[in-house]
Amino acid sequence: MGSEFGQGAYDVRFEWGPAAARELKADTSVVVDVLSFSTAVTIAVERGMRVYPFRWRDRRAADFAAAHDAALAVGRLEATQPGSVAAPSLSPAGMLTCHFEPRIVLPSPNGSTIAAALQGTGSTVVLGCVRNAGAVARSLSSCLDEGRTVAVIAAGERWGNDDSLRPALEDQLGAGAILSSLRALDCTAALSPESVGAAALFDAFAAQLLESMRDCVSGKELTAKGFAADVEVAAALDASSVVPVLTDGSFGPAGRSPRLPCMH
Repeated sequence: MGSEFGQGAYDVRFEWGPAAARELKADTSVVVDVLSFSTAVTIAVERGMRVYPFRWRDRRAADFAAAHDAALAVGRLEATQPGSVAAPSLSPAGMLTCHFEPRIVLPSPNGSTIAAALQGTGSTVVLGCVRNAGAVARSLSSCLDEGRTVAVIAAGERWGNDDSLRPALEDQLGAGAILSSLRALDCTAALSPESVGAAALFDAFAAQLLESMRDCVSGKELTAKGFAADVEVAAALDASSVVPVLTDGSFGPAGRSPRLPCMH
C-alpha cells in the first residue's frame, strides 16, 4: 500500500488493528485496548509487575511463561471461580487486587497480539488507555519535540463469525483521550485528520465517559458476564501516571521522566 495509507504526511497518526500497526511505521506506537489489555497492564506495571505480551493462550503461552520464569495469567472468568486464588488476568479490576507476581505472561487476542507484532519493528511500543491518557500524552509530546513520529492504534475487537476487526467505541475513546490531551499541551506537531477526529469524538463524550463505556457493546458484554467493575476501573480518566513501555520483550514503567526511550 502507498504511504498515504500510513498517514506519512503527519507527525501523529491514528488507525485500527494489527495491520495498521505495521502500516503506520511510526517511531513510537501506542497500543490502546481499553477494556482489557492496556488497562490491565497499566495497573500491573503501576504495582511493580513486568508483563510479557503473548499472541496465543495455549501450550505455547505456558512454555513461554516457564522459559521466562513468569506466571501465566488466567482467564477472566477463571480468576473469579469459587476457591480460586486471586491471580492476574485481563480483568482491570482484578489486576488491582490480585496476587502480586513479579513477571506475568498476559495473552490477549487484540492488544497483546498487536504489541507482540510490533516487537522488532524498531518502533517504541507504549500502552495507552483512559487511565493514563494524560501521562502518555506528555510522553508523546517529548517524542514529538525530538522529531519522532507517533502512531496511536486502537485495538478493537473481533467478530465471532469471521474474526474480522470490529471497531470498538471504548478503544476509540481511549485513543481520543490521549490525542485530546496531546492537543491540550499546545503541541505543534501535525495531526492527521483521523487523529483530530478521534480527539474530537472523545471531547464530545468526555462529560458522560463512564455512562458511554457502560452502554457500548463491549461494556454491556462485560456487565452481563459480571464484570461491571472492569468498566468503572477502565473509565477512570487520568487515574494513573504510569506509561508502560515494551523493553526486552516485557512492559515496565517508562521512568520518572516523561521522555520515552528511543528504540532506534
